[in-house]
Amino acid sequence: MIKKHINYALDLSDDKYKITGYELLPILLEAVTCNTYIETISNKTDTLYLRCKESLISTMEYAYLNYIKGISNKLELNKKPVILAFDYTDEDFYGEVQGFDIHGWTGEHGVTGKFKFLICSIVSDDIPEKIPLISVPIKLGHYKSSVILHCLSMIKDYIGEIKLILFDRGFYDNDLMYELTKMKYPFLIFVPKRKEYKQLFEELEEEKTIFVHDYTFKKDMSTWEGETYLAFLKQIYDPKSDKNYDWIFATNVEKIVLSELLATYKKRWRIETQFRVQDEARIKCKSTDMKIRYFFFMFEQMLQTIWICFYKDEVPFKKFLIELSNTAKKWVNVQDKK
Repeated sequence: MIKKHINYALDLSDDKYKITGYELLPILLEAVTCNTYIETISNKTDTLYLRCKESLISTMEYAYLNYIKGISNKLELNKKPVILAFDYTDEDFYGEVQGFDIHGWTGEHGVTGKFKFLICSIVSDDIPEKIPLISVPIKLGHYKSSVILHCLSMIKDYIGEIKLILFDRGFYDNDLMYELTKMKYPFLIFVPKRKEYKQLFEELEEEKTIFVHDYTFKKDMSTWEGETYLAFLKQIYDPKSDKNYDWIFATNVEKIVLSELLATYKKRWRIETQFRVQDEARIKCKSTDMKIRYFFFMFEQMLQTIWICFYKDEVPFKKFLIELSNTAKKWVNVQDKK
C-alpha cells in the first residue's frame, strides 16, 4: 500500500519511469527512521525531487485520500458520527525566505521561515483510531474558510455525520464562522482574550452564560453580517495547573451543553498528540519547493495512519518504522536477486 501511495502521489509507473515506488520506498523509510535527509542515504534524490516537481498538489492529496477511502470502508467510518479537529502544524526553514509558501519567522535558533500545513483529524471518543483525514499546504494570505471548506468537501464521503468541529483561538474568524454556519457545519471555537470581555466577566453573576453575538466582516468588497453564540465560562478550575481560568467559546450550536463544554473542547488536544507522533517520522529537507515538502509530509502522515489503524496496540511508532524499513530493504534485496 505504501509503494502504491508513492506511485499514485507522483504519477509513477514502470512503463513511464525507471525509478518508481519500488525503488523509492526503502530510501524514504530509511530517511524516516533516521530523521535525516534523503541526500545522505541515496543518489536518487534528484530524480525524486524532479518527480515531485512534475506532480500536482491535488494528485498528492487524492493519493492519500485513496488510502483513507479504504480505511473508511474497512472501519465503516462513513456510518459513524464524528467529532473533527482542525489545526496548523509547521516545518522549520533556515534559508532565505522567498515566495508565498514560506511564512516568515523570527530567526530564533536560525529558523527564518515556516512551511505550514492544515490538518483535519478525527478526535471522537468512541472511535479509537484518531485518524488524520487530510492535510493541505498553506500559502501566505490564505482564507481560512476556503481551505477548511476544501478539506471538508474532500472527506465528506468517507465519514458519517459531523457532530462538531473543534478549533483553537487562531481560527476565531468572522468569515470562517459565517461560511461554516451557511454550510450547516457545527463548530466550537476557543475565543482569544480581549479587553472588552474582561469587564463583562467581572459583571457576570452566573458561572456559565451564553449570549447571542452579532458580527460584521468585509470580503470581496462587500460587508457581510452574521450571528453566532458566545459561551462564557467564569473561573473554571483546571486541576492540571491548580488554577481558575475564564474561558470563552464561539459556537453555532444553539443547544450547546455548557456543563460539558470544556471537556468537549479538550478533545481537540488529541490532534497535537498526532503532531508529536509524526515528528518521529520527520524527513529533513532543504528544498524551498512546496511540492517536495508536501510529498514528504503526506508520506509521513501515511505511515502514522497505518500505525494508528493497525499496529498502535502492538508496537511503538518508532519501532514500527524501523521494522518496516528493515522489511522493505529485505524485500527489495530478494526481488533484485530474483
